[in-house]
Amino acid sequence: MPLTLTVLGTASPHPGPDRPCSGYLLAGGGAEVWVDAGPGTFAALQRHTDPARLTAIWISHLHADHSADLLAAAYAFSFGRMAPAVPVPVYAPQDCARRLAGFFGRPDTGFLKGVFDFRALHDGHDVRHWNLRLTARAVAHDTETYGLRAECQGSVLAYSGDSGPCAALGELAARADLFLCEADIDAHRGGEHFPQVHLTPEDAGRVAREARVRELLVTHVGPTLTRDAATARAAEVSGRPTRAAVEGDTHAV
Repeated sequence: MPLTLTVLGTASPHPGPDRPCSGYLLAGGGAEVWVDAGPGTFAALQRHTDPARLTAIWISHLHADHSADLLAAAYAFSFGRMAPAVPVPVYAPQDCARRLAGFFGRPDTGFLKGVFDFRALHDGHDVRHWNLRLTARAVAHDTETYGLRAECQGSVLAYSGDSGPCAALGELAARADLFLCEADIDAHRGGEHFPQVHLTPEDAGRVAREARVRELLVTHVGPTLTRDAATARAAEVSGRPTRAAVEGDTHAV
């Protein structure tokens, strides 16, 4: 099975009509992985697969626009008709289970074990599901955050997660066939009190060019930019084929 990426949502920092927040379906090598679970993406996921078939869930960080629909999945798996045969592995930062339990007003996380198998990410975390390999790299954000490198039968997808400029992004994206990269902000705010925790379109293009990726896919465009403008600005710098991630599109890697 070739490696494919289906865009479920791209919005930042909140969903809009027909535009959920960050979420993607990664499929290949016999595995199906829901990558980031922003609000609205669980509904979108059901257009493309039966969630009970998920091999794993992978969460870059615990900001709500990337993780809140784990709550929807918990309800569906616990009380709906799409319960998986075994608990779904959830690769996420350490605090994910406790945060999710808090939505239910529960101080413990044990009740979630029937549907989710939480596995804490760390820099360099590496796991294989069938012929799909997933590797995490810590990136620069204002909370614990990981980018993803997915490899399957010679094809490579890199995903920035949310990140400011950092060396790990280039290492993550090195010679990737498809680089899914955020371009959230129009410009960086200067000074030590404003750390760089997101990328401009030019940053995304620069990483793509220096990492020699085959194609750049711009996502997570924030409210100070339009999707078209961000993509055009990234393309000017990248020197690579550059497109916008659009809900419902599927990309062969």
